[in-house]
Amino acid sequence: MKDNQVIVSLEGVTKFYRSNSHKSTGVKDINLKVGKGELLLLLGPSGSGKTTLLTLITGLLEPTSGKVYLYSKNISEIKAKDLQQLRAEKVGFIFQTFLLIDSLTAIQNIELVLRFAKLKKKYIRTRASDLLNQFGLEKLAFKSSASLSQGEKQRVAVARAIANDADLILADEPTASLETKQGMMVIELLHDYARKRNKCVIVASHDLRLKDYADRIIYLQDGEIIEAYPELNIDNID
Repeated sequence: MKDNQVIVSLEGVTKFYRSNSHKSTGVKDINLKVGKGELLLLLGPSGSGKTTLLTLITGLLEPTSGKVYLYSKNISEIKAKDLQQLRAEKVGFIFQTFLLIDSLTAIQNIELVLRFAKLKKKYIRTRASDLLNQFGLEKLAFKSSASLSQGEKQRVAVARAIANDADLILADEPTASLETKQGMMVIELLHDYARKRNKCVIVASHDLRLKDYADRIIYLQDGEIIEAYPELNIDNID
């Protein structure tokens, strides 16, 4: 992978959590590079460190040791304000719990991200409407997020994540609340987003159905990378 294609780079990244005298491992000694045009799938059971890893990549969590680079910049050296703007403009998030604002409508949730990215007002409404149409949600555009079903909320969350045409998409269990057909539609869209638009997509999941859409697969257990595709015999994992 050429250096100018690398979006995310982790060097010896470890994260420990401390509670009183107890210390637990989030992730341990992670070395990883992810670049444009690929979908990386992080597989592993609950508590394996997938969400911790995604959070470290965004700079929302600081590593105990090691370095995290985002767009070739050591995020520990970026000012908080500048890091916040970098995330707004160049990173899209799909959270496991959606994190939609219930008091806003579906279209307003998407527009909010575009405003943070400082896009022109005229473009914002057009872009948000187009995305809702793409996901078959045009009839729900002006419904409050609180009134949407789980599947509808997830589709709005995915639309919001790609709204600013970010080079990096981080998805935490993006198919967990969806029926099979809807879930496969989401992962197909993310796969196409990576391949056809030369973006970097990192998906954390325990859903083995997603393996056929991944360019690379990493299996995490107890915070460590224990196997990686193509050496990983994915069909034997429970």
